Amino acid sequence: MGGPPSDDVKIVIMRTTGGEVAPASALAPKIGPLGLSPKKVGEDIMKATKDWKGLNVTVKLTVVNRQATVSMIPSSSSLIMKALNEPYRDRKKVKNIVHNGNLTLDQVIEIARQMHERSMSKKLSGTVKQILGTCNSIGCTVNGESPRDIQSGIDDDEIEIPEE
Repeated sequence: MGGPPSDDVKIVIMRTTGGEVAPASALAPKIGPLGLSPKKVGEDIMKATKDWKGLNVTVKLTVVNRQATVSMIPSSSSLIMKALNEPYRDRKKVKNIVHNGNLTLDQVIEIARQMHERSMSKKLSGTVKQILGTCNSIGCTVNGESPRDIQSGIDDDEIEIPEE
């Protein structure tokens, strides 16, 4: 039998829609060479992402001994969409949806805490401003006002962001 030695760890990172079975044809070129069944891995991904139904998420597959473990790498946009608690949209039917919900600043800070280690900013306030930028591009408001106003409030020290 060929294939990688038993203790070799392979990592495959891919974007997929949460809660749906990733098509085997999309998985096959990435997973086939590692000796895994694309269909089974697709079902594992679906189980791991069922809380994120209908959102685009990044999935990390860690393959050891031809066993794949699926872990989620949530992006800031998918965390924001989840915090907005919008109803699940059918990807095939509904296009160009407008996310005009409203988040509290506390929710934004909570998302920033989850993203902080992956963000390159030194302080939490920098990460909060990144999340606010994503809120702006998604189109939702924060505390009922535009995320840009809150960003400039943070810059002018009008809005306090905790260090941790």
